[in-house]
Amino acid sequence: MKHITAYIQDSLKHIYDPGETKSLSMIICRDMLDINPLDIYLSKDIKLSEKQQILLTGVIERLQNKEPIQYIRGSADFYGLSFQVAPGVLIPRPETEELVERILKENTGKISVLDIGTGSGCIAVSISRHLSDAYVEAWDISDEALKIAMSNGRQLHANVHFVKKDIMESFPVERKFHLIVSNPPYVTEKEKEDMEANVLNWEPGLALFVPNDDPLRFYKRIALLGQELLNPEGKLYFEINRAYGNEVMTLLQMTGYHEVKIWKDLYGNDRIAVAIK
Repeated sequence: MKHITAYIQDSLKHIYDPGETKSLSMIICRDMLDINPLDIYLSKDIKLSEKQQILLTGVIERLQNKEPIQYIRGSADFYGLSFQVAPGVLIPRPETEELVERILKENTGKISVLDIGTGSGCIAVSISRHLSDAYVEAWDISDEALKIAMSNGRQLHANVHFVKKDIMESFPVERKFHLIVSNPPYVTEKEKEDMEANVLNWEPGLALFVPNDDPLRFYKRIALLGQELLNPEGKLYFEINRAYGNEVMTLLQMTGYHEVKIWKDLYGNDRIAVAIK
């Protein structure tokens, strides 16, 4: 076998660009084959065991099938923590880290936080880990997502109360919160044609897509819920579709919120909406 990184990159070069193949080869060698990164950098002649060879072959086959490396590893890095992920939950994105960063920058102390549509639990768990005095509750409609989120909460020693809830149905208000955060589905069906196969074929559509004729359906519902569930002067935080920043701002203002702001992500796209009840 040629040098292992060259072998991996050569096996994937027809599917991924050079930067991706280089990054994937390092992840595979370091995190999955347990090879010392220094040996890789020094281009040492690395001998794989039979078990490692079988693992490597399987990983390459799955990557050639456009399966995300995070699902193959079974984990994704988010805000300095490693979260368990599987096809039943979205893979955490860097943009969502920016949402968590803003929340932690603007809020402290014994606050109560609700995360709607928690998925892997990455937002709720990260907030709980950094705001140890906070009460954090997280909702999702998916049993599979909640199972993974609960596992992440346990493994990462977070104090999060996970609840199965369909927000599109009516339910009694049992508790009020200082802060509601949500990264709801916001990709329109028409945007599918511009998406990569590793997202379309593997990540859950339930957590991604909204109808073309109602792109703000979850924002409308959560904004209305916020008027019931938030304490006076409570805050609402959304991750949003970059194409709908103005529309989300108008929606929040018309629903009775004030001091509505739209923040851009590191790429200069409208990405975070913040409003006060």
